[in-house]
Amino acid sequence: MSLKKASILIIVILLIDQISKIYIKTHFELGGEVKIFNWFRILFVENDGMAWGAKLSDFTSMITDRKAKVILTSFRLVAIVGIGYWLVSAIKSKGSKILIVAISLIFAGALGNIIDSVFYGIIFNDSYGQIATVFPEGGGYDSLLHGKVVDMLHFPIWKGYLPEWIPWYGGKYFTFFEPVFNIADVAISTGVGMLIVFNRKAFPKEHKVVKIDTPLGE
Repeated sequence: MSLKKASILIIVILLIDQISKIYIKTHFELGGEVKIFNWFRILFVENDGMAWGAKLSDFTSMITDRKAKVILTSFRLVAIVGIGYWLVSAIKSKGSKILIVAISLIFAGALGNIIDSVFYGIIFNDSYGQIATVFPEGGGYDSLLHGKVVDMLHFPIWKGYLPEWIPWYGGKYFTFFEPVFNIADVAISTGVGMLIVFNRKAFPKEHKVVKIDTPLGE
């Protein structure tokens, strides 16, 4: 797979991701919801932390939320450079199509969420009790590197109380699937899933033929 094709794939995913986020941000108040099916809803939430809404500051009192946000965003910026280098290296070394597609998906997803984290704070005003506007007078809701990631895809496939016999969670109200995510998250998860499921095709082993020269007559 060529760099051109990988770039097109990345651009398409980025466009879908950012268009969906900008639409949600400029048409929904925070917490706004549209029911598509019983098991699928568009629910606008914002995430300023790691996966599942976790924060670095949740694990130590030595780091404030704002410092943790800068650290997380900076780490993402470093990581995207590493992923980009991995992608270019895989293409130059003529890696398998599955490997290049998977890395492209991960790169596009990571970059999509980085755009939110780095720029959304200065592009939009907040969405609390109002629909946000682009480049509002007076500035955005926060500074550079302090943007929040926009999530909107929610799949509450099942809700109810778990059986009492289940250890630790028995009798508690439970929702499957509870997390709210976005297109960028889908791209990252798909890319990682491809590397796991199609590991042998993504990283094929080279079979070398070893020739042994022997004296005549042996």
